[in-house]
Amino acid sequence: MNLKFKPNSKQLLACEKWIDKTTIEICFGGAKYGGKSFLGATLIFGDALIYPDTFYFIARKQLNDLRKYTAPTIGKVFQQWDIKLTQYTTYNGQDHYYQCYNGSRIYLLECTELPSDPMFERFGSIDMTRGWIEEGGEINSLAKENLKTAVGRKNNNKYDLYPKLLITCNPKKNFLYSEFYKPFMDGTLPPDKAFIQAYAHDNIYGDQNYIKSLNNIKDRIMYERLVMGNWEYDDDQNALIDFDSINDLFTNTHVPEGMKYITADIARFGRDKTVIIVWSGWRVIRILSIDKNKVTEAAEAIKKLKDEYKIPASQIICDADGVGSGVVDILACKEFTGNAVPFEVHGKKENYQNCKSQFYFNFAEKICRKEVFIATQSETAKRLITEELEQVKQKNPDGDGKRAIISKDEVKRILGRSPDYSDAMMLRYYFELKPGIIKPATMTYVRA
Repeated sequence: MNLKFKPNSKQLLACEKWIDKTTIEICFGGAKYGGKSFLGATLIFGDALIYPDTFYFIARKQLNDLRKYTAPTIGKVFQQWDIKLTQYTTYNGQDHYYQCYNGSRIYLLECTELPSDPMFERFGSIDMTRGWIEEGGEINSLAKENLKTAVGRKNNNKYDLYPKLLITCNPKKNFLYSEFYKPFMDGTLPPDKAFIQAYAHDNIYGDQNYIKSLNNIKDRIMYERLVMGNWEYDDDQNALIDFDSINDLFTNTHVPEGMKYITADIARFGRDKTVIIVWSGWRVIRILSIDKNKVTEAAEAIKKLKDEYKIPASQIICDADGVGSGVVDILACKEFTGNAVPFEVHGKKENYQNCKSQFYFNFAEKICRKEVFIATQSETAKRLITEELEQVKQKNPDGDGKRAIISKDEVKRILGRSPDYSDAMMLRYYFELKPGIIKPATMTYVRA
């Protein structure tokens, strides 16, 4: 079968990686309109038509987005091949796959997180020849890892096809940045991974008027990401923590152990999450999140951790706002009120709007000094923590008033949820700033 394809230079490089015997994961990322979807549809359907009885997948966070945005590109690929899509394939709308005339299949997979499958284990048991993740910036890294294990398992040996996972994306500071872009720039990208930067001007077959119109994008960050293909974009100059420092949180194993503490952000029943953090010095050694809990259930969970790690009530703090005060009453532990007057440091008042702003500014500085370590293997927890810490931003930095962070309501609006993990972690600074706290480094009584 002769399938016509006129790739640009970047697409050609991706094709070379698709047929070699070294590369498994190919990240084809960069600016908007760089030919990403056309490349993916060409490689997946091209293989499916050439090699009988092979299975493939096209994955995206929302199945409906595949139908609305990716399916039309598939039609354009067949038009370039000068053959009819309906002549060689039929679409099964119930199970969402294209059935090819030669026995091959291309499945459309939804990568959204499910309460019944938080680890994305549903992808680990499927047998696929090769696969493509569309808009990789939308999905969880754990979904990507399970999809990676699915390729190379359906007649690859029969046709001598090396397992391949194509990921197309725009710049996003998630696993794409840490696994592909940054190692590529540092010269440390493993040989089984490839990173290819694509730009709109690489798309020589695209609508040149549309490409020119991209230059009219007014939003600075959107312009940097979608036009310039800039992976080092700064989401907000007001951010208190840079992305590399957030990423380093999960590898800062040099941070020493120390006195143990528990910090907890208590949620109302049926709203947000209760997040409980166990600390050893500035090392997070345990994270527990509870959905839809009663005050008594949150208190009981903290008490179990208290007994397990032998932590006294004086080294436990809960957010006392809302129903958190009930947990404080049950445990007789320390309490935190976000709008309280900031603590004095060395006998001097600090220019913060409230305690919460004071804690967050100090916590952000400590993270940037690489003095905090989070020991967790949960990819979901890593993602949520990363997203929340990226939203720790200064409010009105050009003003002459007191230093403050943006409101929780604003963060909720951006994230679509409450920053429960970061709120629980920033409480750790209570034990650094509160007068009369014993410092583990010197074990001397410190009074500010």
